[in-house]
Parts: sequence; structure tokens; C-alpha cells
Amino acid sequence: MSKIVSIHSFRGGTGKSNIAANLAVLTALRGKRVGVVDTDVQSPGIHVLFGFDEERVERALNDYLWGRCRIEETAYDVSAVLAQAPAPAPAEAALFLIPSSLRTGEIARVLREGYDVARLNDGFRELQQALRLDYLFIDTHPGVNEETLLSIAISDALVIVLRADNQDYQGTAVTVDLAQRLETPRIMLVVNKVLEPIDVDAVSQRISQSYGVPVAGVLPLSEDMVRLASGGVFALAHPAHRVTDVLHGVAAQLP
Repeated sequence: MSKIVSIHSFRGGTGKSNIAANLAVLTALRGKRVGVVDTDVQSPGIHVLFGFDEERVERALNDYLWGRCRIEETAYDVSAVLAQAPAPAPAEAALFLIPSSLRTGEIARVLREGYDVARLNDGFRELQQALRLDYLFIDTHPGVNEETLLSIAISDALVIVLRADNQDYQGTAVTVDLAQRLETPRIMLVVNKVLEPIDVDAVSQRISQSYGVPVAGVLPLSEDMVRLASGGVFALAHPAHRVTDVLHGVAAQLP
């Protein structure tokens, strides 16, 4: 049965999109058919990690939201990136990207008019069926809005990304409370950009006790991640890296 996994953060700049892209790739490398959709239509970005630019995007999520096409027509097969892994991907592995529009006019229209959020729910189900997905990853818009609530409500798992920052701590508490009220089956925290040295067990225990949900991984602030500068998927560029090991661990905890 196809699973929906939302990757969310209360504030921008947490590394949410990077983590979403990496978890999608690592899941595909396990022999799964995976889709990753950018629902941050106000400030899209995950396409950059897969080497997409405006010229390559003929149709985007926005086109579906405005009724211009079927949602599966906005999906791009990016399975070729899996060939960068050190070991060959299983034959059944597949990876699809559903980007939001990079055009300023489309972004301005969303900001001005909004869109029918309920249409997203139908689109997600259509994607799962049309592409025969095992997993659909949703890279959400930061904060709390209608789209966030919908994504959380229909998710089989919610991965909340936070930094060791007081504003992140407070916002994460709001998100956890919402997810619990919406009865999301699995809620996990990923703590990102933690300064070295890290006592992973102490960080995990403290944060898990604070929110009453498990910490799936603690990621260090990595100079290698900064150097990559969203120029690719980190787990593919650095397969033997400590950060990649943690991401493997997070992916293994998904339903």
C-alpha cells in the first residue's frame, strides 16, 4: 500500500527540502517507486537538488492546481540520478519529481489569489495511482497554513525538521500538537545543523522528552553540505559521509 510522508518545519532554513530529497532518494534505492512533490508553491526549491531549471519545467504543480492538466503530467522521471549511487539501484526503483512553478507570474498569482487546497488531496491520490508509487514524499511550505494541515492530515508519517534554536523549539511544539490532534500515525523529529561536538544520545533524549515523540536522527552542521550548496543530493555526492549514515537511519524508520 502506498505511503505518504510529509517533511515539514515551522520555519524556513532548517534544511527541510534537502532532507526531503535525500530521504526520497534513499527510499528509491531500496527498490521503491517514489514521488517527491514540492508543495511550497510560494517559494519552490527542491527542484534545484535534482538539477532542474525553469527551461526544463514545461508543466508544474501550479498547472494542475489551475486545472490546466492532470497531475501526472507534472511528474518528471528523475530516476537517472540513482545511477550516482555506489551500488546499482534495484531494477524496480523509480524516482519522480513534481516541482512547483519557478515563474514569477505563477508565484505572484498564488500569493494574490491562493488556490484550492482540497484539490491537492485528489492530486496526491491520483499521483499514487498513476505512477504506481510505493511512497509519496511531500516537501511542505514552512509554518502552518491550509496546505500544511492537509498534508499532515493525510500523511502516514510526518518528519518534522528543527534546529537547536529557541524559535524552532516553540514552532515545533505547535506542529507536534497539530499532528497529534490530526492523529498522524507516525511523527518523527530530525534535529539538523547541530554544532560539533554532539552527544547524540543526550540531544535525542532531551528533545524527545520535550515533545513526547521520537527523534529519528541528529544531523551535524556539515561543511561538506555547505560546500555542495544544493548542487545535488548529498547522500549521492557523499555516500560514505556521517550525515548520509544518519539519513539512512531516518529512512529506515519510515513506515
